[in-house]
Amino acid sequence: MEAIQVTGPADVDGHPAAVDAEARPAARKRDREATRRRILDAARDLFGEHGYGGVTIRMIAAEANANTALVHRYFGSKADLFAEVLSGESVLRGVIAGGPEGLPRRLAEYFAHQVEHRSVTSVSRLLDRSAGHPEVKQSLLRYLEDAIVEPMVAQLDGPDPRARALLASTILMGGGPVRRLFGLNDLREGDPDELTDRLTAMFTAALAP
Repeated sequence: MEAIQVTGPADVDGHPAAVDAEARPAARKRDREATRRRILDAARDLFGEHGYGGVTIRMIAAEANANTALVHRYFGSKADLFAEVLSGESVLRGVIAGGPEGLPRRLAEYFAHQVEHRSVTSVSRLLDRSAGHPEVKQSLLRYLEDAIVEPMVAQLDGPDPRARALLASTILMGGGPVRRLFGLNDLREGDPDELTDRLTAMFTAALAP
């Protein structure tokens, strides 16, 4: 179907410039997607820094250069937005999904990479700072179950696979208070290969039948 032409601003020759009306919905869609992404990014950063209870919709909107009405329109409540942020975290899913043979080593390398590069993932910060809040308890449990525990269980043979997966998850995701109080400098000062080897042994023991 031929695009509808409407009169717009003058073009370089002084004639009315043609505006493709069919392009305007696509442009609006791109604007909506960009705004939605800004809101998600802002929420991830703020939830990770302050925890669920320390963040308001107004703070997220200001960080995203949006208004609160848009935040509610795109995501609903603050709890719904928190759940959406969690659902987009896929790094650990990729680490776990590589197959059972190298799983302990992959988990160890993931952990050691965070130590070496002084980077705690956004989901680790979210879990660390928001785990005790009742409004998001179910979202956190669902994320841990769907993204970490069940994918590990699916790769384990032998008895008590869920208990073994939970033990490995505790090593992987735990330690928030210790990390905040002591930092990770002592771990960084050691040999990174030795750290990875030790972590591999820990994950191997946790996941073993």
